[in-house]
Amino acid sequence: MGLLIDGVWHDRWYETAATGGRFRRDAARFRNWITPDGAPGPSGEGGFAAEPGRYHLYAAYFCPWAHRTLIFRELKGLGDIVSLSIVHWLMRENGITFREGDGVIPDPIHGAKYLYEIYQAAAPTYAGRVTIPVLWDKKKGTIVSNESSEIIRMFNSAFDGVGAAAGDYYPEPLRDEIDALNQRIYDTVNNGVYKAGFATTQEAYEEAVGPLFETLDFLDARLEKQRYLCGDSITEADIRLLTTLLRFDIVYVGHFKCNVRRIADYPNLFAFVRDLYQTGRIDSTFRPDHIKRHYYMSHLTINPTGIVPTGPEIDFSAPHGRGNRFG
Repeated sequence: MGLLIDGVWHDRWYETAATGGRFRRDAARFRNWITPDGAPGPSGEGGFAAEPGRYHLYAAYFCPWAHRTLIFRELKGLGDIVSLSIVHWLMRENGITFREGDGVIPDPIHGAKYLYEIYQAAAPTYAGRVTIPVLWDKKKGTIVSNESSEIIRMFNSAFDGVGAAAGDYYPEPLRDEIDALNQRIYDTVNNGVYKAGFATTQEAYEEAVGPLFETLDFLDARLEKQRYLCGDSITEADIRLLTTLLRFDIVYVGHFKCNVRRIADYPNLFAFVRDLYQTGRIDSTFRPDHIKRHYYMSHLTINPTGIVPTGPEIDFSAPHGRGNRFG
């Protein structure tokens, strides 16, 4: 892990000494929006019209934030509309790379060896963390966005007039409910596992673990009464939660010490994960080998030996029963 300072790469882990051992995530810097006609979105500049073949997604199988965008690309049928590169799972010197490996799809635009080269191409004096996903505009030669929550909103609706599949995962009547769930889930679950795993003091770790499992308890109880988080249809909130839950038992329980309970110990959450995993082509976006190798072999401050555990074995394709139960 590292960052660019005035456009120059520096290998540097997160600094927690000034925050009492607490992990603080930096905000994304590129916040433009693709819109149907190129009008400005909620932030950033205008001029990014939805056009087939114009945009390129840089993503990763290991990253839960990037995984969101891969799922939405499948759900919305954007495979022929937004092209794709997949980075390597190992992140050490020079950060995220395009080194050869199973599942890697090289960069066809810049021929980059390292992800930070994409950032340099967009902003030669860029200062900040180099993160994934990245949505690139081939026409303007710049990054549209590196904020996953906003990329999936674009994928949800911007391309509907140019060939995207039907489906609205952020419907108007449910937006307040979705936003409220997203806020709690992001703070205590999506980012909560990182606040626990990257904590460098006992106090900071316990501050994160408590709310994490309080929210998981809340979500399991909610899913006792309905098939999905907002009722009988899949929404953005479900997908944002899913990518963390898929990783929970295989890496967060052990590697990040989030071991009060496993997702497998929650009957409704575990069935919910299997239900979504078996929807459409979501299963094709999930690579547990990339996930385990990335976390255990990249985070040497947490796992200095780089040893990757053999288990656990989890069958996400097993029957879930939620279709029969909720209709």
